[in-house]
Amino acid sequence: MKNPRKDKKPASRLANKLLAFDAWLDSSLYEAGFKARETWENVTIFFRRFRVAGWKRGFFELGSEAFTIGTVGAILMLALALPAFEETQKDWRSQGDFAVTFLDRHGNEIGQRGIIQRDSVPVDELPDHLIKAVLATEDRRFFDHFGIDFIGLARALTENVRANSVVQGGSTLTQQLAKNLFLTNERSMERKIKEAYLALWLEWNLSKKEILQLYLDRAYLGGGTFGIAAAADFYFNKNIKELNLAESAMIAGLFKAPGNYAPHINLPAARGRANVVLSNMVDSGFMTEGQVLHARLHPATAVDRAGRDSPDYFLDWAFEEVKRVAPKDSPRSLVARTTIDMGVQKAAEESLEFHLRQHGKSYRFSEGAIVAIENTGAVRALVGGSDYARSQFNRATKALRQTGSAFKPYVFTAAMEAGFTPQSVVPDAPITWAGWSPRNYSRGYAGRVPLSTSLIRSFNTVPVRLAKDHLTIPVIMQKVKDMGVESELNGHRTMVLGTSGMTVMDQATGYLTLASGGFTGVRHAITQLVTHSGKVIYDQKRDAAPPRRTVTEEAVAAMNSIMVQIPETGTARRAALPGIRSAGKTGTAQAYRDAWYVGYTGNYTAAVWLGNDDYSPTLNMTGGSVPAMVWQRLMSYAHQGIELKPIPGIEKPFLDDPPDQAVASSEENGSVEPDRPSVLSARTTKVLFELSDAFRDAVPLSVPQGPETLSSL
Repeated sequence: MKNPRKDKKPASRLANKLLAFDAWLDSSLYEAGFKARETWENVTIFFRRFRVAGWKRGFFELGSEAFTIGTVGAILMLALALPAFEETQKDWRSQGDFAVTFLDRHGNEIGQRGIIQRDSVPVDELPDHLIKAVLATEDRRFFDHFGIDFIGLARALTENVRANSVVQGGSTLTQQLAKNLFLTNERSMERKIKEAYLALWLEWNLSKKEILQLYLDRAYLGGGTFGIAAAADFYFNKNIKELNLAESAMIAGLFKAPGNYAPHINLPAARGRANVVLSNMVDSGFMTEGQVLHARLHPATAVDRAGRDSPDYFLDWAFEEVKRVAPKDSPRSLVARTTIDMGVQKAAEESLEFHLRQHGKSYRFSEGAIVAIENTGAVRALVGGSDYARSQFNRATKALRQTGSAFKPYVFTAAMEAGFTPQSVVPDAPITWAGWSPRNYSRGYAGRVPLSTSLIRSFNTVPVRLAKDHLTIPVIMQKVKDMGVESELNGHRTMVLGTSGMTVMDQATGYLTLASGGFTGVRHAITQLVTHSGKVIYDQKRDAAPPRRTVTEEAVAAMNSIMVQIPETGTARRAALPGIRSAGKTGTAQAYRDAWYVGYTGNYTAAVWLGNDDYSPTLNMTGGSVPAMVWQRLMSYAHQGIELKPIPGIEKPFLDDPPDQAVASSEENGSVEPDRPSVLSARTTKVLFELSDAFRDAVPLSVPQGPETLSSL
């Protein structure tokens, strides 16, 4: 028989151990809590010595809050600036080390780009008065700050308040270099924050001498010149080391606004600005009044450059194309034969300038961009903005803007390739897609309509229904890419109504696929690269990849049969060319921020964008209004004296019975309303181009009054 006491003994030992552990844990926790309370009491007693009362307490409370808010603000600004630092990972020092002389399609020199290292004169070898003139005007405390000059900023604010206008800038030379190297001219708080951080980064990574060297070599100084060495040669036919004080002051005055003070354009303004620079040198203590007196009495005179007219936006883009197509082992000093036609280029610049002058204030838009391509793929004109001297940002090749209804032809092209025809009937009716319910601008619906009618009248629900029920977003995105568009699409379902950003160059390239019969890969700016000894190292016909068919002939014919009706009876009546068959599509982005017209004939394809750099809305400007008129004025000139070619799938390139231009179509409901669009005959257009600016300003051009649809809201 087992002994029960022996069975209970192991259980008793385990219980005793558990009780002992519990007692140890309780006592340890008690002792730890007691010591923590004791320590906290000692800390509290210690900090009581620093307590303040009365007004001192209020001061410290405010200081504490300010420190907290300042810390949060600094973290926020750093988060905003982080994307800018990605630019510093690139090879930002290099300019590709190409030195390229550009010729137009007829062999005439139109400009140069690039810099060879020997053309950059070291700071130590530059005239002392030139360095002093630049620093006195741009950043007289350059060697005393670390990228941001708070003293100079306070002084500029004081002077601006005293003058009740902006007479001084607060940006340091380093900040200006940061903008030139990494950022754009966009006026926004985000850009200023990035600029400040990048200025600090430059100061940390470069010496003062390196920063000054880069600033002097990279700044745009008018006349298509970059850097003071090029400016000295262009304006005075001199080596930079040979400049006198008066000439140095004139060049130093160009950094602020080369378009306003370029001496080959406005010599009195350039001399006035140079006089301000001389005064700055005296005020900053760099020179005495006696030392600058001779320069005041004998101001500089620039070399006459009236005959030179450089297409700078085109040259900037063509320079990138040279670096893309040039063989890796090619010489670095080259001559590039380009596709630009200076007649078409000037017509594009004139058309944008004319309509900005006529309608910019009334419609509240200040910028525009144009790309014109011959249907062989040769880029004949490129306008990247209203004033290159004021802003070198190329809005034609770099700005991503919402396309509005101008995106719909891509959706319809994909549909035509999927088996639809212009006669295919699709309901224009309410539709909901994952919680999104797009509507037509009129808030009404037309019921069952052919695809041709829905595109001509720009209904919104039809392309959405095609994408949702028949095509899918990936299929549409692939078709857009196949048609030569390089802009990255957002892939959202609203993309079918043009909410994804695209460049003007991409829009022209995409529509070119329809104009060229369904081929992609024909667009080009460089026809040949030749060494100065005459050796051809690149030939577009020989070395470029052959064009590839991306849209079937049947789909092209179907699309073009619809697109030609839009300038004739649809939303683009103001783009109609007298007696010439054309096709195209209007586009208006959300809140009227962007307005487009992209169109083509059998000879040319052109895309026009109008809007504002800060994304502010225009005053109800639609794609069928001013953009269509800009396109029409340019194309009227481009088609003078050339053999008209038919649009693929359209038998004749001309109209037997041109539509009545006194009638315009509404994108809202397809109704017809009286209007007075700007449609000029070829003869009238030619005469207008030959008139002076003053007389052209007097030529009336009607402001469109008829309504037109936003592509998406």
